[in-house]
Amino acid sequence: MSKQSMGKDENGTFHPGKGKPSGVNKEEGLGFVSTPPEKLDEYLEMTEKYTVGEDELDPSVRVRHPNRNTSKNENNFKGKENKDESNKSLNQTFTEERTNVVPEELPGILTKEIFSELANYKADCAISIFLGAHASGVEVNEHVDPVNFKNQLQEVSRRLGEKGKDQGYIESLLKPGFDLIRNFDFWTNMTPGLAVFIAEGFFKYIKMPVAPPEQLINMEPTFFVTPLISIMTCKEYFYLLVISKQCAKLFKADAWGMQKVDVELPQSIEEVKRISGLDATTFRSGSSGTRGPRYSQEGVYHGTGGGNPEPKDNMLVYFEAVDDKLWDEVLHNENAPLLLAGVEYEIPIYRQACDYHNVWPDALTGNRERQETHELYKEAKECMKPYFEQKKMKALDMYMNNSANSKTTSIVEDIVPAAYYSQISHLFVAKGEHMWGTFDEMNNKLELHDSSDGDGEHLIDNTVVKTLANGGEVYLLDKNEMPADAPMAAILRY
Repeated sequence: MSKQSMGKDENGTFHPGKGKPSGVNKEEGLGFVSTPPEKLDEYLEMTEKYTVGEDELDPSVRVRHPNRNTSKNENNFKGKENKDESNKSLNQTFTEERTNVVPEELPGILTKEIFSELANYKADCAISIFLGAHASGVEVNEHVDPVNFKNQLQEVSRRLGEKGKDQGYIESLLKPGFDLIRNFDFWTNMTPGLAVFIAEGFFKYIKMPVAPPEQLINMEPTFFVTPLISIMTCKEYFYLLVISKQCAKLFKADAWGMQKVDVELPQSIEEVKRISGLDATTFRSGSSGTRGPRYSQEGVYHGTGGGNPEPKDNMLVYFEAVDDKLWDEVLHNENAPLLLAGVEYEIPIYRQACDYHNVWPDALTGNRERQETHELYKEAKECMKPYFEQKKMKALDMYMNNSANSKTTSIVEDIVPAAYYSQISHLFVAKGEHMWGTFDEMNNKLELHDSSDGDGEHLIDNTVVKTLANGGEVYLLDKNEMPADAPMAAILRY
């Protein structure tokens, strides 16, 4: 920047123009000559924290009055250098004691233990942020996710400032988050959702496999954990067998992903013949219904007669060999569903060859030999949706069957105390709902608040945590799935 482009004050001193330096390149770390290189990172961090546009100061930033005497405390502290450490400024204390928090990633699929640790964490100011995110696409190239996260942090800063929190405290509390914005690798390896939990000396995040409703909960004594219900570990899983004349591969899948099973399956009828030293006339019938010998002691194939086998018979023999291997290596101790994937006419042939008792009635048809695993899983999970929803549908049926008696309720004044007193067996919660208030467990006294302001707690979140802690089941549902037109509904044990 030349002096010609600067303005002069009344004393003739040159000053740079307002706004950010136009020569700064964030990607390359370049700046104009008046910005020392060692100060550039600090400059970028400050601009990201305190601006919302090219030249617009964030509303949450407190600005001193221009006539304020910034040196008025100098005389007050002369000769006091030897006083107690308690005379340090708040900002200095926060900088020294609270800036070493390193963001910690929690597993994308939560165990009950990790969920419980988060749910029961206590703090003067617990902040919970839930965001949708992007693993690929134009949103990644345009940095949509870090910008969205930055906006959430600035909103937190604004709210805390309105609550009278010291600016040094706010900066220290949110510093790990602003540092994370600048972590390029973090934002280029995202999942559909992001959950962030911030407290004094505490910063943990979860890259969620599902996108949660965007929510910001702050100034609470505990973290908001209800959206995490959707990513807790589940026991349900299934197997997927991709089968064709020249291919056989097995996958194991659950609600969150799918992995190939390490089992060596024969890949063609020719391989079966080569391994066994037998031809197609020596193998078992494809519908024996038992796990007995695969061919008779006389070596005669039962079901097609002698002579050269037809192509369908060759395929049946090959599928029988695959089924034998699956049974011996994997399925003999299993009860999980087996989903078949293959060309449409091959599926009934494999069903004839298969003796496993739990083959899923539907199948994925088409040539699946070279399909990408994530695409195959996406289709498989959709096909298995009824399987994963069995428990939920059974619970909803139970609610409807008891809706005329006192074992069900959608009244918050009944549900909240019931959760604390271990009365709830099944709890249904509408996604994105919030309810504030207090509950005095000792005196069984519930107070509802109109908003989150004041000393109230998140009653829905507390109800979820208590229900799980007392052995109940919790289902997070879309509003149109709820068994009653209410934020919560419950089946009571008594």
